[in-house]
Formats: sequence, structure tokens, C-alpha cells
Amino acid sequence: MDLLPSLSAFSVFLGITKIEFLYLIVALVFGELFEFFDTDHDFDTGGPGIFSSRVIAVFITAFGGTGAIGIHYGLSPVTASLLGVASGMVFGTLILIFARFLYGQQATSEVRSGDLVGQSARVIIAIPPNGVGQIRCRLGEELVDKIAQSKDGAAIAENTSVLVDAVMGETVIVRKL
Repeated sequence: MDLLPSLSAFSVFLGITKIEFLYLIVALVFGELFEFFDTDHDFDTGGPGIFSSRVIAVFITAFGGTGAIGIHYGLSPVTASLLGVASGMVFGTLILIFARFLYGQQATSEVRSGDLVGQSARVIIAIPPNGVGQIRCRLGEELVDKIAQSKDGAAIAENTSVLVDAVMGETVIVRKL
């Protein structure tokens, strides 16, 4: 019994395209679910590398689709395969460039404690002598509230402008401007 009917080169190329296109659709819907295919062999270029699962999937999809088109127009399987590889490289490169562009557009609102040093702030809860109060500082568009202590141990009244000198854990050390 013949389990596989005789397959034409056209149906093989088309099958490759269908499977990889289905993978791309599923990856689009479920996102990071399929990122376990990614490898750590990429160069650290600040974004996805050439071995990213989506770049490879686009390469294979373009390979299969272009190969099927080549077979349809009468090319030999070898010529259609070479045309498919060239097409896969072009489309894979375009997706890689686009993915790196998107990666470069990411921003973070993470505020690190070290970013506060040297910034001016305003006391929003008075700092008593040798005690702690609270300051508010603007970093970019972010307002950051931190527990504060006076550098010299002196009291600092509410609404006083201060300068952050150091960060010690979750407490900032400030002095009057």
C-alpha cells in the first residue's frame, strides 16, 4: 500500500509554504509561545537575529512560495529551489530589518535609583532632624517619590527644593539647594 501518493515538486513547494504560513499565523496570534525555537547563536545587535524563528519562517515561506511559482512556470526543481532560496533571503532580510527597527523603537519607563543622583527634587513630606521624609522628583515624564534623609541631619521643610546627593537602598540622601 502506497502511503504517499506521488508528489509533484509543485505540491512539495506548496506544502512547505502552507505549513510555514500557518506557523506565522499561529505565532502572530499567540506571540511568544513559539520563541523556544530561537537560538543563542545570534550576534548581539540589539534586536532579533538571523536565527529568529519568525525570520526563518518567513525565509521558508518565501522559499516554498517562490519555488511553487517557478515550477508552475516550467522551471526545473533545482532552478526553482535556487530561486526560492534567493527569494527567501530577500524576504527574510526585509523582515529582519523591520523587526530590528521595531525593536529599536521600544522605550522603557523603568527608573533606576542611580538616575536620581544629581537631580533636583521637592520635599513633599518634611524631613525632621535626623529623620526621614519624602521627596518628589521628575525624571523625564515620570514623577518619582522616594523616602529622603537630609545629608547633614538638619530639618528640611515641606516644599523646599533639594538636590539628590546619593541613593542608599530605597532612601535618597538630599541637601538644600
